[in-house]
Amino acid sequence: MQKLLDKIQSKSCIIEIFGLGYVGFPLAVKLSSVGFKVIGIDVNTERIARLEKNELQDSEESLKRKFLECRKENLILAEQPSKNEIEKIGIVCVPTPIPNENTTSDIYVKKAVEGFLDNAKEGDCLILESSVEVGTTEKVQKLIEDKGFSIGINFGLSFCPERIDPSNKEWGIENIPRIIYSSDDLTFKISKEVYNNVNGGNLIRVEHPKIAEVVKSFENAFRLVNISLVNELAILCDNLGINVKSVIDAASTKPFGFLPHYPGAGAGGHCIPKDPRFLLESAKKFQGNFATIENALNINRKMPKYISNSVENLINKLGLKKTILVAGLSYKSNVEDMRDSASFKVINELVSSGFEVFGYDPFFKAEIIKKYLIENNLSEINFKLIDDLNGEILEKISCICIIQHHDITFEELNEVYKKSKVPLIYDCQNKIKNDPNSKTILDCLGN
Repeated sequence: MQKLLDKIQSKSCIIEIFGLGYVGFPLAVKLSSVGFKVIGIDVNTERIARLEKNELQDSEESLKRKFLECRKENLILAEQPSKNEIEKIGIVCVPTPIPNENTTSDIYVKKAVEGFLDNAKEGDCLILESSVEVGTTEKVQKLIEDKGFSIGINFGLSFCPERIDPSNKEWGIENIPRIIYSSDDLTFKISKEVYNNVNGGNLIRVEHPKIAEVVKSFENAFRLVNISLVNELAILCDNLGINVKSVIDAASTKPFGFLPHYPGAGAGGHCIPKDPRFLLESAKKFQGNFATIENALNINRKMPKYISNSVENLINKLGLKKTILVAGLSYKSNVEDMRDSASFKVINELVSSGFEVFGYDPFFKAEIIKKYLIENNLSEINFKLIDDLNGEILEKISCICIIQHHDITFEELNEVYKKSKVPLIYDCQNKIKNDPNSKTILDCLGN
C-alpha cells in the first residue's frame, strides 16, 4: 500500500472508474486530464459506443475539449475491467436502485466491486462513491476479505460519497468538500492524494463507514423534507388565496435560522426520492419508523396528482378543451436527466383524467425513449412530443403546464405568455411574472 501511495504521487498507477454517468464521467475526465492513466468502465454498451465516437450529452459538453485531449493519451474506455500488474485504485460510481422484492440497492455496487477484485492484487485500493444503504461498506469489506486480502494491511477501502449538483455553476466537482471514511490511515493518505487532484483534497474524515453512509442519505433527506414542507405550504397558500413566493421571500429576510426552498411538482432524479429511503429502511429495523421521511415521501408522491387536479379545475372553470402542453420534462432545470421526473407523473395523471397531452423539452431525445420508459417505470410514452412552440401547435392547446423552466426555453415561454398565444398557463415554479397586458390567464402553484 505504501508503494501505491508512491505511485499515486508520481501518477504512475492506474485508476479504474466504474460507471460513467453524472458522477463517474467528470471524475474520469478530471483525473485523466491531470496525468493519471484512467480506465473508464461501464457495462452500458450504448454509452461506451457513444463515448468511443466522441459523442457527448448536453451535460457533458462543457468537458468535451478535455475529454478529447485525454482520449489521445490517458483515458481508456471499457465495458469490463482487465488484469494488469501496475498498482491500481478502483472508484465505484455506479447507480443504486431503490430496493424491492426483485433487487437489492447494492446490486450494481456489488458487481463493480467483484469485477475489480477479480483483477486486484495486494496493495490495491477501492473507493466507493455510489450512494449506498447503511451497512453496504461493511459488506464490501467482507467481499474483499473473502478474496484473501486484509483491510488496512495489504488492501485499502474508503467510502467517499459523491456530492454533485448537475448544472450548478457555483459548486462543482472541483470545489465541493467531501466526507470520507477510510479503513486505516494509509488508505486515507492514498484517498487524499487522489482527491488532491479532484477537489484539492478537501476531505472531512469520519471514524465509521455507517456515519458516512448516513451523512449522504441525510443530506438528501434534508432536501426532500424541505421540498415537501414548502409544497404543503404552497397548497395552503392556494387555499388562502395568497402567493407562496411572497411568503418565502419575506421569510428569507430573516438573517438566521431559515433556508429558502421553493415549490414544484415534486422532487425527482436519482438521489432525493431514493437516498432518504435508505434511512427509512434502517429506521424500520431498529426503531420502527422515521416518520418525518415517510411523511415527506408521501407528500412528494401526492404532488403530481395535485398539479393535475389544479389544472383540470381551471380548464373546467374556463370551459376549455382538455388539450395541454407539459413543458420541461427533465427532473431538474437545465439538465437532460429524465430519471423519476415529476413531469412524467403529472402527464400520467392528466392522461388518466382524459387530457390530450403534448410534451416539450429541448433536452428530450426521441431516440432514447426506451431508456426514459425504464427510468420512469412506464410501459409507453403517452404524450405527443413537439419540437418547438410554433403557432400551429399552440392553436391546438388550451393550457401550457410548466414543470421545469430551462434557461434555453424561459424566454420562449415568456413570449408565449406576453403575446397571449394560449388561453391558460400554469407555472409550477412561479417564475413567469404577471403581465397585465397579456390575455393569457396565468396561474401558479401556491398562487
